[in-house]
Amino acid sequence: MPRSARVTFENGCYHIITRGNQKQKVFLESQDYRKYIKTLSKYKQRYKFKLYAFCLMPNHVHMIMEIAQALDLIKTMHGLNLSYTLYFNTKYDKVGHLWQDRYKSKILYKDTYLLECVSYIENNPVRANIVANIDDYLWSSYKLRKDNNPLVDSVFTL
Repeated sequence: MPRSARVTFENGCYHIITRGNQKQKVFLESQDYRKYIKTLSKYKQRYKFKLYAFCLMPNHVHMIMEIAQALDLIKTMHGLNLSYTLYFNTKYDKVGHLWQDRYKSKILYKDTYLLECVSYIENNPVRANIVANIDDYLWSSYKLRKDNNPLVDSVFTL
């Protein structure tokens, strides 16, 4: 049975989740996390979306992004996942799928739930007992937001 078409909207805000195939780790060392963030930045410049939050966990990724053009979400995620897969498979001498199925995207309304979702995403490493304090996790938007890094857009100006 064919899967249904993904519904996207102009100026839509989405919670994106993409998980490693068979829940395998997709980030094995610091260089891998840095590569994903660099690739994310490249696609943000190309498609001009707003990135309100992200968290790179060892076996999955969470992001909140707002896209201007409906097809930009599909183009961004296809390019991002494909680019990172090619990097990962080359580096670790692997073949085949890195990501489980296609990414999930849930529409978010820009209200107080968006702030709750940002908090949920950025606190993921604490809930998973990877770190005791959110300040100690290097691979999320939390630290970048505190440093006013342009990769992360302010959620407080909505």
